[in-house]
Amino acid sequence: MSIENLRTAVRGGVLLPGDAEFDRAAQPWNTAVVQSVAGVVEVADAQDVAAVLEYARRAGRVVVTQPTGHGATGDIDGAILVRTSRFDSIDIDGEQRVARVGSGAQWGRVQAAASAHGLAGLSGSNPVVGVTGYTLGGGFGWFARKYGWASSAVRAVEIVDAAGRPQRVTADSDPDLFWALRGGGGDFGIVTGLEFELVELPRLYGGRVMWPAERTREVFEVFTELTTDAPAELSVWLQRYQIPGIAPTVAIDFAYLGDSAEGRHLTRRLDTIDGIIADTRGELTPAEIGKITAEPTDPSPSLSRGELLTELDDAVVKTLIEAPVAPLLNVQIRGLGGALAENRPGDGARGAVTEPYALYLLGLGLPHLLDDIRGRITEITDALGTQITGTKPYTFLAPGESAAAAFDPDTLARLREIKRNRDPHNVIRANFPVQG
Repeated sequence: MSIENLRTAVRGGVLLPGDAEFDRAAQPWNTAVVQSVAGVVEVADAQDVAAVLEYARRAGRVVVTQPTGHGATGDIDGAILVRTSRFDSIDIDGEQRVARVGSGAQWGRVQAAASAHGLAGLSGSNPVVGVTGYTLGGGFGWFARKYGWASSAVRAVEIVDAAGRPQRVTADSDPDLFWALRGGGGDFGIVTGLEFELVELPRLYGGRVMWPAERTREVFEVFTELTTDAPAELSVWLQRYQIPGIAPTVAIDFAYLGDSAEGRHLTRRLDTIDGIIADTRGELTPAEIGKITAEPTDPSPSLSRGELLTELDDAVVKTLIEAPVAPLLNVQIRGLGGALAENRPGDGARGAVTEPYALYLLGLGLPHLLDDIRGRITEITDALGTQITGTKPYTFLAPGESAAAAFDPDTLARLREIKRNRDPHNVIRANFPVQG
C-alpha cells in the first residue's frame, strides 16, 4: 500500500521524502536528533487523524505525534509523523477557571489568554513547549510545588483512538484510560484537545540573580537554605553555566506565587552574596514566566540527562558544585518537594516524587562535542552513585532511555495492560513507549 495514498486521504498537508519541505517538517526541536520517518502529515481535523491511523493499520506502520517536536528520540524509523499545529484553539472560561485547548497549543499563548482572567495553567519554564506532550507526561515547573503535576489538573482529553474513533475521555467515561492519559505519556491515543483546570494567580514574583563562578559555593549554601524550608509557593533552581567564550557563572532562578514584598522577604539571603552581575527579579504575569530562565525558543542541538537526587551531600557538592561544568553548558539543580511529594487520589499515572531535588545536565549537541559530553555525563552520574535513584519524571527522559525509568513496576504494568487493550496492534507510538 503506497504511502502516496495519504496525499488524497487527508485534507491537511502531506510531505514525503524528496519533497522540498520534508526535511524541515521531520526535524524535531532538538536538531541533534535525526528522524528517518516515512512521511509527515499536518492533520487538519480528527477525520484526518482517523485516516492516518487507518492507513497505518493497513500498511503495518506506526504513527508518532509530535505537536512541537520536543521530547523526540529519533527511534521512529519508518513511522508516520503527525503534526497537530493546526489544532491551536484556546478557550478560557474565567468563571469556571477552565482552559480548553487544541493539541497544537503552546504554553506561552495559553498563559497569555489565562492571565487576562487572573488565572494560570501549570506550565513549565519555556513558553514554546506544547501543552499536550508536557501534560501527558506529567509536566512540572514553577507551579508544581504548590499545585502538583500539570496532568493532575486535566478534566477531559479529546482523542482519536487506535481504531480511528473520536472520544472524549473523562474519569466517568473511561476511568482506566483517563488514568493512563494523565501522566502515562502519549501511547494511548492521538490527542486532539485537552480540558484542564486553571489556578487563580493574580500575583507572581521571580527572576534570576547571577554571580561569577567564584561565588558558586556561597550560592549553593543559600540555595540549600532556601530549599530546605521553603513554602510550597516558592520554587528555587540553581544553575551553573559554562557558555563558550564567556566566563563561567552561577545563578539562582526562582518563582514565588504571591506578592513581591513577601517574595523579596523569603529570598532576602540572595542579597547577602556580593558580586551580583545580573538581576532580573520583579513582578511577572504567568505569560511572562519564561523570562525567568530565558531558555531558547528556537530549535537547537543538545545532549541532556535528567536524574533525581536523594540529598545534597558531600559527594554531590564535590561532583556538581566544585567540579568544572565544561564541556557541558549547564548543570541545573531544582528544588522539588511540596505537592510533588504527595500521593493524592485521582492524580493519574504520574505518582509522587519523594526525592527532594532534580538534576539536569545539558551540553551542546554538535558532532565534534558529543563524545566529550557523553563522557562527562557518565563521569558525573557514576560519581553521584547512590545519590541518584535511576528513576526520573517522564518529561526528563532522554534519547536512549526507557519509559520504565519513569514509573514504578506496578504503574508500568498497568500502563502496559491498558496499552495492549486499547492498541493491540501497537499502531500508536509515544516518544517513550510504555512497552519498551
